Amino acid sequence: MRPEDFLTEDFLKQFKSRDELNSFLGQLQKRGIEKMLEGELDGHLGYEKHGQSANSNARNGYGRKKIRTSFGESEIHVPRDRDASFNPMIVPKRENMVDGIEEVIVSLYAKGMSVADIEEQIKDVYSFEVSPSTISRITSRIAEDIIAWQNRPLEPVYLIVWLDGIVFKVRENSKVVNKTVYIAVGLRRDGYKEVLGMWLGKNESAAYWMSVLTDMNARGLQDILITATDNLNGFTQTIRTVFPESATQICVVHQIRNSCRYVVWKDKKEFSRDMKDIYAAPTRQAALAALDAMELKWNNKYSYAIKSWRENWDELTVFFDFPIEIRQIIYTTNLIENLNGKIRKYTKNKLSFPNDDAVIKSVYLALREASKKWTMPIRNWA
Repeated sequence: MRPEDFLTEDFLKQFKSRDELNSFLGQLQKRGIEKMLEGELDGHLGYEKHGQSANSNARNGYGRKKIRTSFGESEIHVPRDRDASFNPMIVPKRENMVDGIEEVIVSLYAKGMSVADIEEQIKDVYSFEVSPSTISRITSRIAEDIIAWQNRPLEPVYLIVWLDGIVFKVRENSKVVNKTVYIAVGLRRDGYKEVLGMWLGKNESAAYWMSVLTDMNARGLQDILITATDNLNGFTQTIRTVFPESATQICVVHQIRNSCRYVVWKDKKEFSRDMKDIYAAPTRQAALAALDAMELKWNNKYSYAIKSWRENWDELTVFFDFPIEIRQIIYTTNLIENLNGKIRKYTKNKLSFPNDDAVIKSVYLALREASKKWTMPIRNWA
């Protein structure tokens, strides 16, 4: 019988409170788990209860075990066999939680809750206690998932790959140091986004990005049409070393921010409006004319800002080679910066991490949560 077959309005009226309903559902779950354990033992022994078998192993009564589920804590009867070789899948030996509550713990951890907060939440909602060591053990099980995910094969071609780094504080040799999680997000040919990987290293550098790009290449990535990056020194040459045919687009938003660092407050609004005439121009030629006009107007006051546009011009204007509808997703790294914002949201309660594994685990879970919403192609892709 399915739950919807008996959870009718008339049936639910007999329960005076939510606690009564939860107690009933908990008992129903307990009976279901015990029946599944019986079925597992039948399969293990090769015959049903009261049946005949040539197998020397046989049933050997029951043991008692306390389990924790989303309906609280309860005691179940676990069937045993004579040679103690039976290890049920639904509630394995030396385990006292079913998958449902473990998924709740992992989900709470992914959303940035600390171990202490999760412990308190489980106690408040499910009326049983889970030790901090148990919570850490449950969340650590995803280590195998991370290894498999990080080493999975990639598609041979991605149209755009956004590359960026996000800095975290990590304990190392009794000191708190800054470390960077390098993140790559790819746009597939069908218009869907995909996190290609994450890598933990020291402060962001072109040298470390070389190892990131080499790793993606080893996993099957043969070519990238466009790489979108911030203006990290030496980054473009690093990309061309691994993917020589790729065009590198420096993020225009980063360029605007860097340019505004040289501009006094009273001039920023007007200066920003003149910069918009450059990146919002219909063609590269029109953009160059807007840059010439801006240089004529501002060069005496802000020559460093103008010089920066001139020196990076080729890499700042790659997006002009593509249709107007998709230019904005090319000339900014907003997509990956939004992703970084979600990672920060999920990890903001952790002022520093105890070790590298803790950073990787938290960022992986945050990426998994954030990418659940990537169910549609990017806007205007069709």
